[in-house]
Amino acid sequence: MEKTIKKMSEKKRFSLVARIKSSTNAWRGVLIFIKSTHNAWMHLFFGGLAIYLGFILNISSVEWSILILIIGLVILAESINTAIEIDIDLTSPNYHPYARDTKDVAAGAVLISAFVACIIGLIIFAPKIFSLIS
Repeated sequence: MEKTIKKMSEKKRFSLVARIKSSTNAWRGVLIFIKSTHNAWMHLFFGGLAIYLGFILNISSVEWSILILIIGLVILAESINTAIEIDIDLTSPNYHPYARDTKDVAAGAVLISAFVACIIGLIIFAPKIFSLIS
């Protein structure tokens, strides 16, 4: 019994080196996401465009914070959607209405986050663009 407790405590010790090594799986996931998800490229393009506009239009620190947060939200939603789709394709290779519903709800979450990002982009950028035009 004492030996088991000692082994368990040894396994739970924090190791910075072990944490860094384990992050390679997360980076692999990021690469899979970028390579396999065509919509990710679109989100990254529009996120980059928003960042470019932020520099051109000299947005405030608060606007930068909101902009970076919403870009991250959209990319996060797309990556979770991708993970769900990969899992559903593995666990339900044949058509099933629940599998379809699960995929559609996940895709809907991405759509909602992109829609919110567009609204926030308009709130941040439209007044600055209109003041340049007029």
